[in-house]
Amino acid sequence: MSSSDGGWPPLPFEEWRDTCTALHLWSQIAGKYRLAHAPWINHSWHATLYLTPRGLTTGLVPEAERFVSLEFDFFEHRFVARGDGGEVSAFALEEMAVADFLRRAEGAIAAVGGTPIMHGAPNEIPDAVAFSQDTARRPYDRGAVERYHRALLRIERVFSRFRTSFLGKVSPVHLFWGSFDLAVTRFSGRSAPLHPGGVPALPDAVAREAYSHEVSSAGFWPGNGGVGQAMFYSYAYPEPPGFRTWKVNPGAACFDPDLREFLLPYEAVRTSRDPEEVLMAFLESTYEAAAQAGGWDRAGLECETGHPRVPRRVPASQ
Repeated sequence: MSSSDGGWPPLPFEEWRDTCTALHLWSQIAGKYRLAHAPWINHSWHATLYLTPRGLTTGLVPEAERFVSLEFDFFEHRFVARGDGGEVSAFALEEMAVADFLRRAEGAIAAVGGTPIMHGAPNEIPDAVAFSQDTARRPYDRGAVERYHRALLRIERVFSRFRTSFLGKVSPVHLFWGSFDLAVTRFSGRSAPLHPGGVPALPDAVAREAYSHEVSSAGFWPGNGGVGQAMFYSYAYPEPPGFRTWKVNPGAACFDPDLREFLLPYEAVRTSRDPEEVLMAFLESTYEAAAQAGGWDRAGLECETGHPRVPRRVPASQ
């Protein structure tokens, strides 16, 4: 299957669980480098990774005197550091320990003029081992990583289209390396109750800033989200009365009372007649559950889905 065809690849988590775990931890190292240098933006948006046609990137990381970017290239299977003077340093993504990846990543960052400072322990992973002490060799399944990347590209297209039909504050489509999920979040505009915190290996202050305002958030886990398979999710914070009993689409979606989220298996989307429209139905119906049950100002927040080269219509009063 080429990277440009319309197929949604299979992602059986058990077949690449260990590779996925390695990639998750490696992404945290890259993300923590960005986190160490970028000024704080609301809801930790300054620390996320972004999808590219070739893999994942930090985007521009602002060092004191220059810019650096880090990229996971899933075509050539390389980790690439670039400096704004044209410097490039790279190494192969292959079987290795997390400690080895950390050492190589620090060397690549320094080679392009960057300062490889970062917090040394994983976040949002219970009982995690510090990167420098994680010396067990981990596999790297190239084929599985390529399928994961192709899946992310299909999902990005739908998430980005869903994002366009909202006039209010809405996040980019980005990957949170702590929980290793691709996500997009809408905001009602109202403040939320103080988050209780308690997320494993995450400062409560970070969780409380992330959930400072009411949200309807949707995303995708490749299998690490506590359910053991590739899964779409959608939740509301705070959860409004009646949210969990709302009828949502498609029929394969259900509410998980332990996670307090609506879930939809990736496999149900992938094997459907029209995966994009099935996923869009999930995004729209779970958002409707959050907005309607939560009393959001839907008339003031929603608009038509965006289209290329077509400006949004502005009311005559403006």
